[in-house]
Amino acid sequence: MSKRDIEIEEKVLKESILSASGLNSETLQIGIKGDPSLRETTYARKKYNSSVDSLYEPLAANFKELLLNRSTFRLYIGFNNGEIRTASVFDPMRIEVHSAEKMVDREYIERQFPAVSYEDKIRFVNDIYWNIAANPIYKSLPGYWQNILNKRNAEWEPMEKEEIINVISTLKVLRDMPEYYIRNVTICMVQSFVRIQFNCDGTQLVSAENYQSFLEENLIA
Repeated sequence: MSKRDIEIEEKVLKESILSASGLNSETLQIGIKGDPSLRETTYARKKYNSSVDSLYEPLAANFKELLLNRSTFRLYIGFNNGEIRTASVFDPMRIEVHSAEKMVDREYIERQFPAVSYEDKIRFVNDIYWNIAANPIYKSLPGYWQNILNKRNAEWEPMEKEEIINVISTLKVLRDMPEYYIRNVTICMVQSFVRIQFNCDGTQLVSAENYQSFLEENLIA
């Protein structure tokens, strides 16, 4: 690559909050402040108990099933409105939307989400990346973008199974906090991160490997 391409690549990676290569070792967690008016009125707004709150125990078992044993690679849990969004490795360009009430039903899970072992899902994602890289359109990308994506293809690492289990198992604790509690969460096993949005409109992006430390340092006494 030319010197200019190298400079642009470095700039692209530095200026993105969550880039194609994910969160780097220097930014294992990132906080984003939202609407200040929401922060100022946090204590005046009562927490609404949604269907996710009342059904969380059976939902949690199915959420683990989706990420560990089925086609889902990204999971969004809307605690406030009961909206569950999923993305499948078999159709990664789209999202699917489900209600929490239906996601409790194990037969619904079996119908809607094809069974895939975690190891096969990782291999499938890897194949998708390299198949994209073989496309002629990919070859027309600027050199610095090809380099960024080629590095991503070669070096990406999924969430560990234990990390997925730990995250889903602790969400109820974060939801039940009396003051600043979560209103939605996104778990992405491909990018190995957790996005947590709170009732004060603050957002945290946390790497899966740093998730437990984040809880211990900031949220759970």
